[in-house]
Amino acid sequence: MTKQIRFNAFEMNCIAHQSPGLWRHPEDRSTEYKNLDYWTDLAKILERGKFDGIFIADVLGIYDVYHQSAQHALNGAVQVPVNDPLQIVPAMAAVTEHLGFGVTTSISFEHPYPFARRMSTLDHLTKGRAGWNIVTSYLESGSKNLGLKTQVSHDNRYDIADEYLEVLYKLWEGSWEQDAVLNDKARGIYTDHNKVHPIQHEGKYFSIPGIHICEPSPQRTPVLYQAGASSRGQSFASQNAECVFISAPTKAAVKKLVQSLRTKLTEEGRDPSSVLIYTLISIVTDETDELAHKKFAEYQQYGSYHGGLTLASGWSGVDFSKFNATDKVEYIQTEAIQSMLNSYVKADPDKIWTIEEIAQFISVGGNGPVIVGSPATVADRLQEWSTETGVDGFNLAYILAHQTFEDVVDYIVPELQKRGVYQKEYQPGTLREKLFGQGDLLNNQHRGASFRYGAENFQTDINKKAG
Repeated sequence: MTKQIRFNAFEMNCIAHQSPGLWRHPEDRSTEYKNLDYWTDLAKILERGKFDGIFIADVLGIYDVYHQSAQHALNGAVQVPVNDPLQIVPAMAAVTEHLGFGVTTSISFEHPYPFARRMSTLDHLTKGRAGWNIVTSYLESGSKNLGLKTQVSHDNRYDIADEYLEVLYKLWEGSWEQDAVLNDKARGIYTDHNKVHPIQHEGKYFSIPGIHICEPSPQRTPVLYQAGASSRGQSFASQNAECVFISAPTKAAVKKLVQSLRTKLTEEGRDPSSVLIYTLISIVTDETDELAHKKFAEYQQYGSYHGGLTLASGWSGVDFSKFNATDKVEYIQTEAIQSMLNSYVKADPDKIWTIEEIAQFISVGGNGPVIVGSPATVADRLQEWSTETGVDGFNLAYILAHQTFEDVVDYIVPELQKRGVYQKEYQPGTLREKLFGQGDLLNNQHRGASFRYGAENFQTDINKKAG
């Protein structure tokens, strides 16, 4: 059977997301990000192209590592200003029927109890099309603005995340029994109080004694995305993620990440093919290879060198202004995204990067490769990447808003459909059902399922607190 290809759109509620400088292009719409029609127009484009969903990134902080200053981030609108990702989703859901919504929020910046309600609300409003990208946050600026003197260490953030997820599983999966809601107008009983249970959580980081204050949403737990590619991040993903987003500049680096993730899943007792892995790329296409390359050359003229290094410094935690442009990139341990530098230094032995090359690479397309060509050329490359790396799909970053996605929908999707490797119609049901075809709720083998009311993990915890 021919391997299928899946698309997500990679977006952010800001201006310069993955291609700093391209907002200056006369046809770019990203400065309209404050307007709802910017988002509803995008949602309709993506649904027309049968995308799995829109994956919305977020940061609560600024990229101030480069030159130890926010100057270049602010001047170049490099992911600042940035608005809340959740508030744009209901508007997009209202103009679509099938498109999924993977929103990014950090376990480091919000208590799990109100967050559980926010996501249940979103899942209700989207009729079960909500997903959550679990991040622990890498920008020290965000931590300081929430009262921390410095960033919590990389691995300790994942320790906190382990308990954070336990709390959420108890709230989403265990607090309300499936038939707790009666909606009995004759008897005047909406909820059977005997079937709603306090979670009685007492942990190292959180204390939550009460019930979840939302009735069960269509999926209960939103589809769980995770983007950590460090060793600790992969361990966390192998226990919790249903979809994993990775990014690396070369095919060899992507393949290495995919193999490592599949191994971790096997070690956790999960089917290694049960998790969908999407890798970051951008596409520049037109009717012919010549026209596509001409378009790409035009885009490169707007790419920002300093914007590229602003992103690279923020992601890695390394101030690249301290090095010369021709210096070779070396791995430096930080408390930021540890896998970012690793993907440039260690993952591909056939490639040695300079600071200048990283700046130019990231300035158009971010931390993923750009595939340029006609529909046939791009489709060939996508199939090569899918087969040779083992990824299940692609998180497509725009270079020009919304032109990049319109080009993909008009040129690439029909070519992939013609080859029989891309869906022609959406499957019915919730986002989880569309992605996996196994129902609306978490798979019974998933860690979260063990916290359902009556399951051993949940019941033991409740009995222990009661005793």
